[in-house]
Amino acid sequence: MQATPELKLYGKSTVQGIIGADKTIRNSALAFDYGERRIGVAFANRITQTATALKTLPARDGQPAHDDVQTLINEWQPDTLVVGLPYNLDGSDSPMTVRATEFGTRLGAHHDLPIDWVDERLTSAEANTMLREQRRTGEKRRRIRSGDIDALAARLIAENWLRD
Repeated sequence: MQATPELKLYGKSTVQGIIGADKTIRNSALAFDYGERRIGVAFANRITQTATALKTLPARDGQPAHDDVQTLINEWQPDTLVVGLPYNLDGSDSPMTVRATEFGTRLGAHHDLPIDWVDERLTSAEANTMLREQRRTGEKRRRIRSGDIDALAARLIAENWLRD
């Protein structure tokens, strides 16, 4: 099994933005909630401190169509890509942690962008709870789809990145 990357924390800020460990300024990111069949995507902006769920990409064996990802990168122009790592509750790696790491590594290499890793334990469960509450209160009228959960989980990953 491949060891997961060490989480990089970005706490050193400047007027221009957050400086990553590789000394590049990172003000915006596309965040990914990795899954074997679906990958949620969100956008985060450090200047406005906002995160927005964008969409859910279909995946085949954990890989989205590269054209779909490239379209999002062209449209949103992120400084970095953020991939959530689904650790076990005790902090140990799960089989999905390894797959998400492989996905993120390939994603960064293919699109020539740095990758930031975020601990995303329970984001899908939190997203599901939030959507159910929105449905219960009438804020969301249509039924909850799996893609809704994935996109919202990606937004939660993006929000975690903003806080780091």
